[in-house]
Amino acid sequence: MFSFFKKKKNKSADEQLAAVIEELVNVSESEKLDEDNLLDAVEATELVNETKSEAVTANAIDENIPTIIENTAVVIEETPLSHGFEATYLADVNLEQATDLTPKIRHEVEEVQEELQPLRKLSWTERLKQGLSKTRDALGKKLLGVFGGGKIDEDLYDELESILLTSDVGVVATMHVLDDVRKKVSLRGLKDSSELKKALADSLGEMLAPIEQPLVTDEHTPFVIMMVGVNGAGKTTSIGKLAKYFQQQGKSVMLAAGDTFRAAAREQLIEWGKRNNITVIAQQSGDSAAVCYDAIQSAVAKKIDIVLADTAGRLPTQLNLMAEIQKVKRVINKALPNAPHEIMLVLDANIGQNAMNQVKAFDEALGLTGLVLTKLDGTAKGGIICAIAKEHPVPLRFIGVGESIDDLRPFVAKDYVDALLD
Repeated sequence: MFSFFKKKKNKSADEQLAAVIEELVNVSESEKLDEDNLLDAVEATELVNETKSEAVTANAIDENIPTIIENTAVVIEETPLSHGFEATYLADVNLEQATDLTPKIRHEVEEVQEELQPLRKLSWTERLKQGLSKTRDALGKKLLGVFGGGKIDEDLYDELESILLTSDVGVVATMHVLDDVRKKVSLRGLKDSSELKKALADSLGEMLAPIEQPLVTDEHTPFVIMMVGVNGAGKTTSIGKLAKYFQQQGKSVMLAAGDTFRAAAREQLIEWGKRNNITVIAQQSGDSAAVCYDAIQSAVAKKIDIVLADTAGRLPTQLNLMAEIQKVKRVINKALPNAPHEIMLVLDANIGQNAMNQVKAFDEALGLTGLVLTKLDGTAKGGIICAIAKEHPVPLRFIGVGESIDDLRPFVAKDYVDALLD
């Protein structure tokens, strides 16, 4: 706890502000010292870890199980995992061959697989439409009056403006869309409101096109992806889905269990690694930066293609935690020059305009290069993508519309707009 909280009495506002600034400077200097000490400690124990890693790797090869490298000898106790994460990594399990599942887990997996069975027969476009059904239904009912026929006039534009604002599109993006739709109506000579839908779809597609930038991972080996976000956004689940996505592209993947604070976060990634033959670097407890450092060193030695580094969830208003995640980034860069190659913020689509505040805060602290937008299948209004594209454009790499492993896909602007308005 910062010491200035203990000095509240008889302090003016200016004196309290000065105390805050002084304390933050001291924290920054302390973090720098901790970082230097960390690197010295890592270098000093590098030989020990390397020897231990070789022994663990040899044992893993003999037993035909994935390698799990740890800095300290620990015993992994069985930890109850969240149903969401189980649905992610067990959805494709062959239950006839899986003999290590408890009756309770087996029953849950059967339920999940039964729920997902109809979805497996759908194309991605159809699954996207189904995932956005709640958003589309809510938006569609509102737009029905706009596109239902009649004269295009100011009242119609006012109604469209109200719909966009209440769908989390944001003021700046809404004004841009309305101006663009007006121009299209004028240029195309549109008279009837039923013709307005195509103009709106084109305008939204053009606004979202700049953030449609697929992630390219071939420029570096290993390609290090640092995952950040607040608690509950879906970082760990997204890491599991991304790992499977890259595996399906024929790439080797390593996971760094850098979330050393949340209960069972480390165990979740280790379980994911077991079931998908993915190496997991973890510690029983300790510094997130040290875990990421070890993972990168191991990935370089083993010539791994992709490193996915998990980090502890944090609110952007927690200055000490934001300073800590900046330290993680610096340590990753010292472990491998120019890394991390991708800093990906995971956003929960259900939080609406608060997502914009998170994008701005994390971008200022770390320099974001990509976004993952999850839980679009919930009660999300869906318009936050437009607000981000116009006010603070960061490439939207992936969107998630369900719990299935295949429900996290690269963002395609046209597919998203079509699914939203059709």
